[in-house]
Amino acid sequence: MEELGRKSVDEFKGSDKFPIIVVLENIRSAYNVGSVFRTSDAFLIEAIYIIGYSAKPPHKEIKKTALGAEETVFWKYFKTSAEAIDELKIKKYKVYAVEQAEGSYKLHAANFRQNEKIAVVFGNEVTGIEQSTIHLCNGCIEIPQFGMKHSLNIATAAGVVLWELVKSKMRPAVKGRTEH
Repeated sequence: MEELGRKSVDEFKGSDKFPIIVVLENIRSAYNVGSVFRTSDAFLIEAIYIIGYSAKPPHKEIKKTALGAEETVFWKYFKTSAEAIDELKIKKYKVYAVEQAEGSYKLHAANFRQNEKIAVVFGNEVTGIEQSTIHLCNGCIEIPQFGMKHSLNIATAAGVVLWELVKSKMRPAVKGRTEH
């Protein structure tokens, strides 16, 4: 593990995180929740807010897919999305629903500032994000999709969105030098 440059739990917890918070609203599958924990750990995401009936640690199915990330990524439970979004707005986060909606921002064209604090809401695997939650958000982000299916598993969608957000916050590489 040393050769891979992996952080210890203490090093991870003490690391500067990207100012991104994931909000999981009524996610049916604990496996999906665990996958989002794992992705959030990989990208040094600040926190996960868990809403409603979404599974929360400790949970055996989260543990199976998170592979320990439920121990490293800060998380907090809220009964409702409104409570979570109120807290995020007090903390000066812009909150975006990840949802296909009229007037949504296409993920590849969204222009986020490097220091901007962003929260992204992911919704139920079947019904999506509640309309009342969408109304509380600053807007919607949509992942463009070109095949027959126009939906992604929530864990896959989280990976795509979080990587794009992290990329927007990384310092640009020095010209002529790439970072690994």
